[in-house]
Amino acid sequence: MTATAAPAHADLVVRNARVYTVDPQHPEAQAFAVTGGRIAAVGTDAEAAAWTGPDTEVLDAGGRLVLPGFIDAHNHVRLGSDDACVQLAGARTLTEVHARIAAWRAGHPDAAWIEGEAFDYSAIPDGRMPCAADLDPVTGDTPAFILSYDVHTAWLNTAALRRLGITRDSGTLPFGEPEKDPRTGEPTGFIRDFAVRGLSRDGHRALQEFGVPWACADRQYGRLARSLDDAIRFGITTVVEPQNSLDDLALFTRARAEGRLRSRIVAALFHPRGTGDAELDDFAAAAERFADDRLRVGPLKLYIDDVVEPRTAALLQPYAGCGHHRGETFYPAEEFAELLAKLDARGFQCFVHATGDRGVRTVLDAVAHARAVNGARDARHQVVHVECLDPADTARFAELGVVACMQPRHCAPEIAGPGQDWAENVGPERWHKAWPMRSLSEAGAVLAFSSDWNVAEMDPMVGIYTAVTRRPLGGGEPWMPGETVDVAAAVHGYTMGSAYANFLEQERGSLTPGKLADFVVLSRDILSAAPEDIPGTVAELVVVGGEVVHRA
Repeated sequence: MTATAAPAHADLVVRNARVYTVDPQHPEAQAFAVTGGRIAAVGTDAEAAAWTGPDTEVLDAGGRLVLPGFIDAHNHVRLGSDDACVQLAGARTLTEVHARIAAWRAGHPDAAWIEGEAFDYSAIPDGRMPCAADLDPVTGDTPAFILSYDVHTAWLNTAALRRLGITRDSGTLPFGEPEKDPRTGEPTGFIRDFAVRGLSRDGHRALQEFGVPWACADRQYGRLARSLDDAIRFGITTVVEPQNSLDDLALFTRARAEGRLRSRIVAALFHPRGTGDAELDDFAAAAERFADDRLRVGPLKLYIDDVVEPRTAALLQPYAGCGHHRGETFYPAEEFAELLAKLDARGFQCFVHATGDRGVRTVLDAVAHARAVNGARDARHQVVHVECLDPADTARFAELGVVACMQPRHCAPEIAGPGQDWAENVGPERWHKAWPMRSLSEAGAVLAFSSDWNVAEMDPMVGIYTAVTRRPLGGGEPWMPGETVDVAAAVHGYTMGSAYANFLEQERGSLTPGKLADFVVLSRDILSAAPEDIPGTVAELVVVGGEVVHRA
């Protein structure tokens, strides 16, 4: 039996299991022992018996699959989903959006604000973006604040424009960029760049000052607490929360104090454009203050471009049907390269949002510049999303030591495929660039998988199924199936890949003696099941640090 020391009575023994360790040195076992919150030994049932004493808790897995706890490398648990909002997910027409808002208003006649989440761009007719006039008939004089499913844009009615003081004379707002009608110059009610500005420290404070309930601290904490409960229910034992201000850290400490922080947390700090040296000092101090195995702060989140659906991602060639428009980067390439080199020199790891092929290339060029200036180091900078990648840049991930942090569910046909805004905006001639998971893996890149909750479902089973099939969740034809990966690779992306991506591979990601005893017992053996049976698999038992924290 592979062990850290000579047999002694363990605190916990798991036996009669199919243990898939994600450790190539000892990939499968029947049992393992846990002492002091860590894996003490891995081997056969007979060998585990030597670790079993009168006070040892014994878990009989009944032959079920046991995996390391999932590590969700990009999960907005703090942003979460809000029960107080009108839920617009799945509303495919403006008529359906109106019906849901009307039903919500009927149940909340005294609401001071109408707030909604998860509107789909494709619900707006004629391929245009939404405007206040689309909301006014069903919202009246009550201000309405509606977030897109990707939380990159906001949609306001006329009453909200008045309440927030947005006029034809308004420039860039603390919480976004107001779109103006090109004929009249009046604000349309559509706010771009919300993820970059509205989710920033200044953006949240501005929304709070205007009295938008969604932004208040109690609503934020409610979203966090519910998302944390979901995470542990899905077997996610480590969550990487990718975008936080220093103000937001109090929410995590509250959750920890109240016993809601059952998953371990890595919290990245948001670095909007204009962040100064004093703020970087504050970020470094926070990283020192929060540095234990339950709550760690440190990486920095940056944006180089936006998203494909509203045509704000940066592409190498123009969008389909557009003569010249190819999106913009938030920084000129040279400025971003210098910024990344500066952050790299200070020892920060950077998570950079990049969806378009030009956005991704700009980040890779910046990493190459940082290495040239500072020398090569094990920085593990991440390109987050990698939705559209030019093949010429595939090998550069491994060459530069850059991690591809990807969200398999985003490439599902019913979300991004033919007939959806992503595929139509990029155009069929570029579909081969869409979420190239297999190509990156075969080129030696580290893949870290994640959900991007609440943009997509948090359940790792949904992500694994999509990575393996690239089919709709309910079945159907695959989209770009040449970029699928096998189940073992998908599991690796949700365990060791994500552990490595966050400098956690010595402590988490595999069931290896000496590592933390974070694991999950699944209701189905997803390694041998038909792919269509993977969704619906549940975490029957979830253990963090040797302690059972969830039973289905």
